[in-house]
Amino acid sequence: MSIGMSKHPVDKVLPAGKLFLYGLQHVLAMYAGAVAVPLIIAAAAGLTKEQTAFLINADLFTCGIATLLQTLGIWKLGIRLPVIQGVTFAAVTPMVMMAKSGGMTVIFGSVIIAGLVTFLIAPFFGKMVRFFPPVVTGSVITIIGVSLLQVGVNWAAGGVGNPNYGSPIFLVVSGIVLLAILLINKYFKGFIANIAVLLGLVVGMIIAMPLGLVDFSGVGTAAWFGIDTPFYFGMPKFDAGAIISMILVMLVVMVESTGDFLAIGEMVDKKIGEEDLTRGLRADGLATMLGGVFNAFPYTAFAQNVGLVALTGVKSRFVVATSGIILVTMGLFPKLATIIASLPNAVLGGAGIAMFGIVAANGIKTLSKVDFEKNPHNLFIVAISIGIGLIPLVAPDFFKLFPDWSQTIVHSGITLGSVVAIVLNVFFNGSGEKVTQ
Repeated sequence: MSIGMSKHPVDKVLPAGKLFLYGLQHVLAMYAGAVAVPLIIAAAAGLTKEQTAFLINADLFTCGIATLLQTLGIWKLGIRLPVIQGVTFAAVTPMVMMAKSGGMTVIFGSVIIAGLVTFLIAPFFGKMVRFFPPVVTGSVITIIGVSLLQVGVNWAAGGVGNPNYGSPIFLVVSGIVLLAILLINKYFKGFIANIAVLLGLVVGMIIAMPLGLVDFSGVGTAAWFGIDTPFYFGMPKFDAGAIISMILVMLVVMVESTGDFLAIGEMVDKKIGEEDLTRGLRADGLATMLGGVFNAFPYTAFAQNVGLVALTGVKSRFVVATSGIILVTMGLFPKLATIIASLPNAVLGGAGIAMFGIVAANGIKTLSKVDFEKNPHNLFIVAISIGIGLIPLVAPDFFKLFPDWSQTIVHSGITLGSVVAIVLNVFFNGSGEKVTQ
């Protein structure tokens, strides 16, 4: 790689030790979200414990491949930004229905075709970048951050479904992790400050262990090594209804990924153009196709990690590429994945509140570039898009009487808010406004 004074921070390769620690920090931040989807689908499909373990490791392996594809890029694939890939939650509801009615092979068949469609239409979708001036981008980033805060808060309380949800012990542990992150950021600089989240998680783990919050069960019985074999559950089945449903999911995912790509572009000071967006969405499509082959699911940019990029200020894409290598390794070594899975939700919660709050703050920072004085219509764009984008968060049953086919869209606040912001911006400002620096 050529050395030049003008090399962008995104393209700088850090020393190996820093790459590993920063990369591990990203993996720990996204791990709970990464394994949640395979656990939900396995339960819906009635899989055995062994099959569930295989599904989780297949997902981690494919997460890693997808992340490497997105960060390093090959040919006209990959946005080449610090973007970690994970399974989209937008696909959970339709996949649960497919798992119950047709089994895993119907899911994988629909995932393969939806990934192919995403790959093919990426150039057309890439043209959407001109519909994302700062008033839209800032609104979307703010919605992403506020929506994710629900995840962080639920982690802090012990996790949804936990019979002791909200227990003071969970809240204290989460509070200590958050306090540790704040103190490290205040009293340290440089490398130590940049791994504040990782150190906060370590502090939380040390406190949680004697309190009995860390469950290492399963580590002893987990296999040392496992290969992710294609079509493990059988050859994919191509059901028309399932395919249409999954294509709709991927259209939603493309809107969300666009918001995430632009959010990261803002945070690392790199303008995202039409070609960049097309490469990123193509990588989403190819990763999703690979997911169908390797017993996994649709992939998208993981919004959780957008906050970590903002919080640490570490912009190198090679850090997240290292995360991809760690994920592939975890997919091949189930025992390692099981150890990482022992991190309690309460510990993750303290870090989550900091990271997701930072995402929302960056959205507000982007909105500070918007001229509200000369163009008061921008106030309506921000107000209405955020208001509608938060409906699924504040009133989960608001759209429950809408038809089934629309549920994937209306339950995604990020998608709702993005669409409303784009439409209102075109209505008030026209479609010719370009994305500013």
